[in-house]
Amino acid sequence: MAAEQVLVDEISYPSKITATKPLSLLGHGITDMEIHFIHVKFYSIGVYFEPEVVSHLQQFKGKPAKELEENDEFYDALISAPVEKFIRLVVIKEIKGAQYGVQIESAVRDRLAAEDKFEEEEEEALEKVIEFFQSKYFKKHSVITYHFPANSATAEIVVSLEGKEDSKFVLENGNVVEAVKKWYLGGSTAVSSTTIQSLAATFSQELSK
Repeated sequence: MAAEQVLVDEISYPSKITATKPLSLLGHGITDMEIHFIHVKFYSIGVYFEPEVVSHLQQFKGKPAKELEENDEFYDALISAPVEKFIRLVVIKEIKGAQYGVQIESAVRDRLAAEDKFEEEEEEALEKVIEFFQSKYFKKHSVITYHFPANSATAEIVVSLEGKEDSKFVLENGNVVEAVKKWYLGGSTAVSSTTIQSLAATFSQELSK
């Protein structure tokens, strides 16, 4: 039986997928910006978790969505919950891989530098990520996924481009992996406020059951 589809800015996301385990779509949104008064959308985001993630967030039970949205401790708990996580990005506005790599680089570097965790190992790991994206070109509807296994400090990055075989990269530096999670899921500092609002709304509902 095919999973239901959820439309995120006209892009279809399955409501359930299977990575190592079955995962549910619990948050979605887009990244966008006003450029010279024009609203530009860059990519859509879908965030999948094991459904039992809710059992790791019981301290937030009964909180309204707005309160969760403004509480970075909630997003920290979500990021550190020992469950499988999967982030699926679908490109809306075409972009060079090198440009996307620069976005990751500055987001990760700034976060780790602020926490005093940006050492030589992190720099090397980040360079390899940038190198992985460097030669790619993301047309509209290209897909980038990040798979974070439950009890491992790694991330598998997969890029799916039209007419080409998927390319994969495994990121093994725990601090860089953590910073990438925070870039997408980190509350007030995350790259997509619509995704953060969506996660707050979903979990507020799930935690009121």
